[in-house]
Amino acid sequence: MRKHLVWLASVSSLSAAIFFGPPALANRTADQVAIGSLSGAYLAARVAEVDDDLPGAIAYYKRALDFDPDNRQIQQSLMLALITNGDVKDALPYAEKLKTVPDVERFSRVALAVDALSARKYSDAITLLQLAVETDLDRLITRLMTAWAKVGRSEGKEAVSDLDALDGPEWFDLFASYHRALVADAAGLPDDADAAYQATIDNAAAGSAAPETWLRAAEAYATFLARKGDKDAALGVVDKAEAFAPGRLPMMALRDKIEKGEKLAPFVADAAAGASEVLLNVGGALNRGGGEPFVRLYLQMALALKPDSDAVLLQLASVAEQQEEPEIAISLYRRIPEGSPLKRAAELQLGLNLADLKRHDEAIAHLRKLLDVDPDDMRAYLALGGVYASKEDFKSAAAVYDAAVEKLKAPTAANWNVFYQRGIAYERLKQWPKAEPNFRRALELQPDQPQVMNYLGYSWVDMNINLDEGLEMIRKAVDLRPSDGYIVDSLGWAYFRLNRFDEAVVELERAVSLKPEDAVLNDHLGDAYWRSGRRLEATFQWSHARDLKPDPDVLLSVQKKLREGLPPLEGKTALESQPKPAPKAGSDTKG
Repeated sequence: MRKHLVWLASVSSLSAAIFFGPPALANRTADQVAIGSLSGAYLAARVAEVDDDLPGAIAYYKRALDFDPDNRQIQQSLMLALITNGDVKDALPYAEKLKTVPDVERFSRVALAVDALSARKYSDAITLLQLAVETDLDRLITRLMTAWAKVGRSEGKEAVSDLDALDGPEWFDLFASYHRALVADAAGLPDDADAAYQATIDNAAAGSAAPETWLRAAEAYATFLARKGDKDAALGVVDKAEAFAPGRLPMMALRDKIEKGEKLAPFVADAAAGASEVLLNVGGALNRGGGEPFVRLYLQMALALKPDSDAVLLQLASVAEQQEEPEIAISLYRRIPEGSPLKRAAELQLGLNLADLKRHDEAIAHLRKLLDVDPDDMRAYLALGGVYASKEDFKSAAAVYDAAVEKLKAPTAANWNVFYQRGIAYERLKQWPKAEPNFRRALELQPDQPQVMNYLGYSWVDMNINLDEGLEMIRKAVDLRPSDGYIVDSLGWAYFRLNRFDEAVVELERAVSLKPEDAVLNDHLGDAYWRSGRRLEATFQWSHARDLKPDPDVLLSVQKKLREGLPPLEGKTALESQPKPAPKAGSDTKG
């Protein structure tokens, strides 16, 4: 039975990003790069990149340069690999050689400008940030960073004027107005800063497109207002931000400080921190999909400007998680300063990464200590329960969620995931009478939550109960998340379970197009093809699922189907089970 279990949605969504390169290969020896030709070294570097072995790629590119020191293409590849790996200082000699090469100046000159800003060489930074060829994104980055360099030169009024004149696509507006506010604040222009902050916060549409930047703008504005002594206005901005994204840790910590009347430092302390903020904002916005190479580069340069930035470290750590590099994630989480409001979130994520490394006992001990410190933290219960679920100890997971529910005197919409995860734990324990009420309670707290509707609806269909309601629930989840391959797969698999095979094929083909790398989805499509009489296509799909290296139990099932196919349906004769020709291209597969 297919279940789409995301066992810690609320905690894992604290941040999201992408990373590049496993640490295990960082100490590559000279013997491993002892290649005797330029082409061999270059090919080895490219293969290493394809394999996400960034340290290996760096070593091989360096070896390639031993054969051809002036090769610009190799210098460029090495420079980008070094920056991506966080070795920004090591990349600078190559950036210097490449600063007049148009194809790469957007990175070479920005990297050199980052170094100049760190050294407070603001005039040098301004010169370096003048590109011969630039896209809209390049222009946004260089103009904002130039404004911060001018702040460093005590030319704040000119910097504000430059940003007032900055024109570009509509998506510029949020970033430009936010940094106009920060620059005016740093330049001692409170009226200009206030107006720019307010314009940023009022831009709700842009906030939906770049939520992390909008939320940081709200944090900066509330800090600004509190520093001015306008406590009520500051708390009003915090209220608006928490309505936009409930439970955000920095905002909760800021509210506490404002209410206590603590003295607050400016959100951005100096020109280097301002430039780091630019790169963080751009990296965070690009991280929503499709801009992964830029994300890594910009975040690493942001960190070079502000090495203790908790926001950058958190982004990079979540990048490592998405690239299944838990050791890297753990090392980054450990770098987040103790006094940061993100520290506890980092500690929770650290526990989850220990579990990803199969160090379950260590993860459980780590998370239990966090629960001892704050026994009311629902995120800690979700994290601990998730670790037990990851090792398929659903009895212990259910006990953790039971303890969490006992702590909830008056559950709110934010607590839906506790009941959802408890429902999953009991369902996996085959205690459906305990599972179903938890799914229903989750939907009471968060109506139309797609994950819950998907799980509950599919469970009903799979048990052959509440069929109409279950199918409708899955359809609604698909309508809400049409790009979620797993939820689309649930709809197709529900049709399959109901023997509506042609409809199953349509949905499962769509699911596979959304998640082509998922072995289970490909396996399901093979089953649907087989039942639809499309035996050749079924065999191809099962072979593809096998080649995607599925879990052992799925692999065994796929191998058996490749040998024997699916057994005849009950009530079907061998003749009725014979294959039918595949539909012609463009024809309707429903029949």
